[in-house]
Amino acid sequence: MTTQLQAKFIVLISILILAGCNNTPKKADSNKVTFDSIKVDRSYHLLDNPENPNCNLQINFTYPTQVDNKQQIKDIQRIFIQSYFGDSYVDYSPKEAVEKYTEDYLTNYKALEADFKSEADKAQDEPIGAWYSYYEMSSNKITYNKNGLLCFTVNFENYTGGAHGSHSYFNHIINLKTGSAVTEKEVFIDNYEDDLAKILVDAIAKQNQVTDVKALENMGFFSVDEIFPNGNFSVDETGINYTFNEYEIAAYVVGATHVHLSYEEIRHLARKESPIAHLVF
Repeated sequence: MTTQLQAKFIVLISILILAGCNNTPKKADSNKVTFDSIKVDRSYHLLDNPENPNCNLQINFTYPTQVDNKQQIKDIQRIFIQSYFGDSYVDYSPKEAVEKYTEDYLTNYKALEADFKSEADKAQDEPIGAWYSYYEMSSNKITYNKNGLLCFTVNFENYTGGAHGSHSYFNHIINLKTGSAVTEKEVFIDNYEDDLAKILVDAIAKQNQVTDVKALENMGFFSVDEIFPNGNFSVDETGINYTFNEYEIAAYVVGATHVHLSYEEIRHLARKESPIAHLVF
């Protein structure tokens, strides 16, 4: 081999080695976050009579107690509280929010007692309908906690009378560098909605093993032309996870629809300066 050929060979090998290094997955360092949890299991029978219908409230609330930037812990806890209990509870501590929510739930249920007593008096020995038996079960789960991102999902199930209960899943991402929630508009370029909608619909069709997306409408989905990104998403090492809850894009019988999109599929729509850029690019 001539000296010139040797030089070209060395350059080629160097390029291949560098390319291989660039494709090596980045190390995912776990965030230094400490968590605690509060559990509640409370029941109450109408008119405080164990023979009457009752409500049951179950809470399993996980929340952070320490993060690297101590000044951000209150803001991050507020996001956890708001996502789990709602806007009315954001000014409480985690323990206070749980206590207040529990108190409010039981108080609202007790407000049914006057109507129940009136119906019970009219019915005499006949049983009262099951629509007075309420329940609510909720929990949240940490789904990703690496490289400055903290993702969690709130699971919520309840029954307040009627034909059936309801189930829902709400995904959240927190940027630990800023202590704020990550939004779609931070992640995607301008005017991303239509392109991302098509990717989502194609993924849903693939999950349901149909080649024509319109076939989804015969399986309980509403108009596929009205399925758009809903902001209910989280991330992991391999991609973005979207959730569409009951009645959002399909009939109740279909249930919640969970869609996983690989980073390769959405890379052309992602902002290179977004909080999740290190995962996408």
